[in-house]
Amino acid sequence: MAKKNKFAIIGAGSVSFCPATIGDILLNPSIREADLDIALMDIAPEALKASLGYAKQALKAADREAGLTATTRLKEALEGADFVVSAIELNRYYYWSMDFHIPRRYGFRQVYGENGGPGGMFHALRNMGPTLEIAHAMEEVCPEAWLLNYTNPEAKLIEAVGKLSKTRVVGLCHGEGMGVDQLSQIIQIPREDLDTQVAGLNHFGWFTKIARKSTGEDLYPLLREKEAAMDWLAHWDELGLSRLMLRTFGLYPYPGTNHIGEYIGWSDQMLASALIQYFYDPASEDPWAGGKVPEFIYSFSGNPTSRPLHPDKPVHSAGDPAYAASFTLADSQLHSSGEYGIPIAEAIFFDKPRHIGAVNVPNDGYIPNLPQGMAVEVPALVDGRGIHPVRMDKPLPVAITQMIAAQGAIHQLLIEAYQEKSRNKLLQAMLIDPTVSTYNNAVALINEMCDRQKEILPELYW
Repeated sequence: MAKKNKFAIIGAGSVSFCPATIGDILLNPSIREADLDIALMDIAPEALKASLGYAKQALKAADREAGLTATTRLKEALEGADFVVSAIELNRYYYWSMDFHIPRRYGFRQVYGENGGPGGMFHALRNMGPTLEIAHAMEEVCPEAWLLNYTNPEAKLIEAVGKLSKTRVVGLCHGEGMGVDQLSQIIQIPREDLDTQVAGLNHFGWFTKIARKSTGEDLYPLLREKEAAMDWLAHWDELGLSRLMLRTFGLYPYPGTNHIGEYIGWSDQMLASALIQYFYDPASEDPWAGGKVPEFIYSFSGNPTSRPLHPDKPVHSAGDPAYAASFTLADSQLHSSGEYGIPIAEAIFFDKPRHIGAVNVPNDGYIPNLPQGMAVEVPALVDGRGIHPVRMDKPLPVAITQMIAAQGAIHQLLIEAYQEKSRNKLLQAMLIDPTVSTYNNAVALINEMCDRQKEILPELYW
């Protein structure tokens, strides 16, 4: 009799991770032999309906039968789950546009607003409650299940779940893979022949090893040689800051300027696209008082300004929730996403050991000199007994360790702010952030953001 395997996808309206997860499940050779159930859960009925339609298309394209349910009730979706995939976000671009814009108005040197800096703090506080709700429901309904989290800010949420629940959790991100692709392009060696190891913080990770898989040759000398010969403006938004970090600190960071720069106070000169992220004219538009949410620009890598002066149809932001288009199998084909979630599930459920390039887990001595319990990003070995993070042989360089450790303190203060409903703890986190401007501006920013996002933030008081 086939082994029963159930996946619950929470935030099934995600136009990125829901189709990717369903495709990975249905293409996995081990899972194909299992008795499969998939439960889709989202609080938005329209998005849930679209994801259910996509799942039905995908099952047909894969010539696969499976139990398939869709519900707006969390515990119903979790019943009997072995793996819970979380990718949640409410009204993403509406709130992100505030996270990006408003801190800059108060003088914060923030190049992005997703994971680090003040924008990342409010993003974390918005998603902390719902993520902990999932974790606590899992404690009650499926206590042996694994939470495979894709929701950002990854590190802050993983640390909160690790400290405030008993749920088995791992945070997953494709940033490490983006970094490997960059290395392959720079040193002109196929990524299949690269043997790498990483350590650090999500979206602020560092390659501690870069070697040629076929020979064992250390490729850091070649990387430095190739980097020195590169054109300075080549792929500037993606690589410029990483190149300076390599020259200064001796290791190559990933995934790219807009994410790395969130944790660095002097990075605001390194992201050319920052000035047009969510650009709008405040004299004629107000996106947070019923106006149109401005367009999201990820970076200049895709040349987003190369477009007609008078387009025939409206331009959509990258990732706009255009559900009908996003949840369509245009060519009736499923594709592997390259994400780590389902390979981890396969390794655990079927006891098929494998190496995973990067996971986010509470630090248990995996990176020396970083706080115990702080969420860190390291490689892992996975098998039927679970996830086994790889311990570093030696600490990261002092400067890198200090930059990451400061973020660990911010994580802890944000968790305390959430628990204690304390604006003062949030202020403490802000005042030790490297992008801070002034005390008065930090207080004013907290008050404005807590008012603008009061319907979704936890209650916070002075």
